[in-house]
Amino acid sequence: MRISWRSTLIERLIVIGAMSGAVYALLALGFTLIYGVARVVNFTHGAFFMLGAYMFYAFGARGIFQLDPLPALILAAIFVGVMGGVTYLLTIHPIIEDELAVLVSTVAVALIIQQLIVLGFTNAFDSAYLAVPPFLSGPYFTLLGVRVARSRVIVSGISLVLVAAVMIFITKAKIGKAMRAIAQDREAAMLMGINTTRIVMLTMAISTSLGAIAGIFIASSTTGTAEPSMWLSPLVLSFAIVILGGLGSIKGTLLGAFIVGYAENAVVIGLPRGSYLAGAVALGIMVIVLLLRPRGIFGKRIELE
Repeated sequence: MRISWRSTLIERLIVIGAMSGAVYALLALGFTLIYGVARVVNFTHGAFFMLGAYMFYAFGARGIFQLDPLPALILAAIFVGVMGGVTYLLTIHPIIEDELAVLVSTVAVALIIQQLIVLGFTNAFDSAYLAVPPFLSGPYFTLLGVRVARSRVIVSGISLVLVAAVMIFITKAKIGKAMRAIAQDREAAMLMGINTTRIVMLTMAISTSLGAIAGIFIASSTTGTAEPSMWLSPLVLSFAIVILGGLGSIKGTLLGAFIVGYAENAVVIGLPRGSYLAGAVALGIMVIVLLLRPRGIFGKRIELE
């Protein structure tokens, strides 16, 4: 009986940790992209994560347009991507050489987005605290003997596909190669005729879209809610993951996401009231890694490697 009980815990950790890591990778990838290309520590990333969840609700079956989940997700991602590009052009690009000013500006924009969401959704739906419907409904799946909601399995798979697609895009596509060129040497890229402002704005749009999709997946398949302060936790989580893997390193971000995903779920599953400690796990791991390896696991400053 004891062996069976332990086996069940291990199987649950393997399955749930993998699904958490997949969505965390999608969330942190956007944070890594904009830092890798423009060296911008984007504190609005969590706010766009939140905006994605709210726009999914607005476009979805319970919202204004009453669309099916997939069209609602696509429209929400496009909307947030456009907002991200505009935000970069208006609030980051003019001061991009001043890192402190960028930090202050992005925090201010995040708070503004939060307040606008509270105002807009309170007027439209009488509350900014919303119950987000599942991305997909249906029977549960059984993986390694663990019963898991169909919605969570699907969004984890989609997350991994999107991460792989972005990695291929950066490596093979012409625009992706331009992103890598700017990441390696911005001035040289400009001399080669690359419109750096346009490419960085596009990078910001892609980054915020990825964050928005991660927000939709987590709100619809894990927490089931959208509320105005939900942007803080994913922002901290993204920051911890990219620091853990190495700033600007995509493969480091992928590895860091799974490390955090498994560590959080190990605490939740293995400790009494472990859910209260889950939020501190990522930060604890980040501090330990910084003490042992200040540049992260991969130990390089080569952006988008």
